Amino acid sequence: MIGVWAPEAQQVAVVWSGAPDESDSSQGSVGADGGITADVTRSPMTRGAGGWWSWSVPDELGGRTIDYAFSIDGGDPRPDPRSPWQPRGVHGPSRTFDPAEYAWGDGAWRGTREGRGVCGGVVYELHVGTFTPEGTFDAAIAHLDHLVALGVDLVSLMPIAAFDGPWGWGYDGVHLYAVHQAYGGPAGFQRFVDACHERGLGVGLDVVYNHLGPAGNYLAEFGPYFTDAHHTPWGAAVNLDGEGSHEVRRWIIDNAVRWMRDFHVDALRLDAVHALRDDSQPHLLAQLSDEIASLAAELGRPLDLVAESDLNDPVMVTPTAEGGRGMTAQWDDDIHHALHVALTGETAGYYADFAGGTEAWPEGGSLSVLAKTLTDAFLHDGRVSTFRGQVWGAKVDPEAQSGHQFLAYLQTHDQVGNRATGDRISDSVSPGQQAIGAALYLLSPFTAMIFMGEEWRASTPFAYFTSFGDAELADAVRRGRRAEFAPHGWAADDVPDPQDPATRDASVLDWSQPMAPGHTEMLHFYIALTRVRRSEPDIASGDLRETTVAFDDDAHWLVMSRGKVHVVVNLAGRSQVVPFSAEVSHVLASWGRAPIVRGDGVRLDGHDVAVLRTF
Repeated sequence: MIGVWAPEAQQVAVVWSGAPDESDSSQGSVGADGGITADVTRSPMTRGAGGWWSWSVPDELGGRTIDYAFSIDGGDPRPDPRSPWQPRGVHGPSRTFDPAEYAWGDGAWRGTREGRGVCGGVVYELHVGTFTPEGTFDAAIAHLDHLVALGVDLVSLMPIAAFDGPWGWGYDGVHLYAVHQAYGGPAGFQRFVDACHERGLGVGLDVVYNHLGPAGNYLAEFGPYFTDAHHTPWGAAVNLDGEGSHEVRRWIIDNAVRWMRDFHVDALRLDAVHALRDDSQPHLLAQLSDEIASLAAELGRPLDLVAESDLNDPVMVTPTAEGGRGMTAQWDDDIHHALHVALTGETAGYYADFAGGTEAWPEGGSLSVLAKTLTDAFLHDGRVSTFRGQVWGAKVDPEAQSGHQFLAYLQTHDQVGNRATGDRISDSVSPGQQAIGAALYLLSPFTAMIFMGEEWRASTPFAYFTSFGDAELADAVRRGRRAEFAPHGWAADDVPDPQDPATRDASVLDWSQPMAPGHTEMLHFYIALTRVRRSEPDIASGDLRETTVAFDDDAHWLVMSRGKVHVVVNLAGRSQVVPFSAEVSHVLASWGRAPIVRGDGVRLDGHDVAVLRTF
């Protein structure tokens, strides 16, 4: 049975043909020609209740894979809004795919962190298309053992929903149910998840429900998927509270359920949830949270929802029974910004408040801001945001929220790729400064997230790239990217062309680097930090009340204490004694020359860090 929701249609036909012989190959290239070119059959569909239309696949096909599309009121055939597979690109026909045909090998899988879920673990953000030169799931499998050795608990993939062209970040996806063909299609994704679970790695997936891309988006031809009642930075908002919104909400929630049930995904990262404009009750996120909780109980393993939200509001991680959105955790950009400013000194744009001395934080400098975020999760928690020009955020209650419900990181795809050239923080700071940042967030009371390649101080950028087939759209993206950075002094020729294949190619990780001088030292330090995170009970706690931070903004030192474990850092460019009076039993990890523990403190060279355990 094939069905489609088209509530305003007078007639709907399914246009179909048998899929070509190569249909079982999940690694085929994305076709650029679009529509059905083989002999096709047009079959009328039957109107049902609620605006749904259906067609029974003829018995003589015997479960054969078919290509199909829908013609609304005699119009051009369009792909299925719930297409399971788009092997010939976003404009081409949909193809049937039965996820139940895969023979899973993860029957003993109990979930991320042996059933504890993502909170408190180490997440690794990965872009399939640049993780390896091939840019496929199968190629990525070859490097999963590296992630195991690194101490990763969950691999978080950037979006894999089908988008126009072979390469892109994935946030321009238009077929949310279909796995991008250039990465390996749906069967390739199943193999990847199975391989991760075999190694004890959970799998997270970035899903984009707040907008769709500009190429291949035919949803409006089927029904009221969008609304003019709300607007987003990407145009009309997804219809979550207007006429017909019930089916739109089901389209989203059923998609989330499909990833977790049929593809064994363990966590979803929900992109920019502040752009999910919903004035109805319950809010979409709360409804999603409750349904995923029911699914987790049914499957017998934890299923996590991680929100990207710029609202700085703990309502995101407050249970739905208490009026919250019910998310498992949320990204925390304030921690990133505080680390970035303390290490680089950058203060432009949204970094302004994180250097201190503004209305948001008049009482100190960048280290005092960093201390606040390491203990309170947010800087903007009811304070004025200079960048936004208004009071922003709400306080985290340490008795109600665990630090594990907030993700801390030094780099992300956004914080790297949304810079003009996609340069990493390693291009701006010394190895010692990066080591300081890594020690602070990996040993903080928060769930930690590493961006791919960060662990070995990758020299490759992560630039913004696209591969739109439409020349006019491609040029608009190119001009828009240059215009975005022109006010900041960037010449047009210095901003990488998103459409140039060389921009994507330059962003591919160099797997010769992890064992090369200048890189392997950082990798070994990251491994040492994740081992401390796993082995020290005081570090395992997410209780924000048990973390204290001492610092001196003028002398540029900071000590983060978590029970008997202390991260002692010297952010100055010179050797100095960092005041520290407790008796040291072990040096658990260090960067640079070995720390000298004295009666009045710990002597560290400039930009060095030591992780100490006391009696």
